Amino acid sequence: QVKLEESGGGTAQTGGSLRLSCIASGRILSITDMGWYRQAPGKELELVASTPNSGEVNYAESVKGRFTISRDTARNTVDLQMNGLKPEDTAVYYCRAHGVRTLGQWQNVLWGQGTQVFVSS
Repeated sequence: QVKLEESGGGTAQTGGSLRLSCIASGRILSITDMGWYRQAPGKELELVASTPNSGEVNYAESVKGRFTISRDTARNTVDLQMNGLKPEDTAVYYCRAHGVRTLGQWQNVLWGQGTQVFVSS
């Protein structure tokens, strides 16, 4: 069974940095896309950044120039380096894997348990 395990997060001051990490564990053959989403209090879940196998990287407009996503396809990990943090970045951040292929199974979407990021003003 494939699981996504997140680490990192916590509290930072405005302008500070945090790094989130996610590893997909299990007998994985391939993952089509890995990325990060977030949900702020009272708001909908939104894409932060994703990195499909095509090599392109997608960022939400609100984080461009501040956040950097990096993926290691061999280790099935995806990290999110967050610099220049703002109070509006406060949210629960979720790791997401799309198109997870294992021996005899294909799972469309998997989510991590979420990790809290709080940015103080």
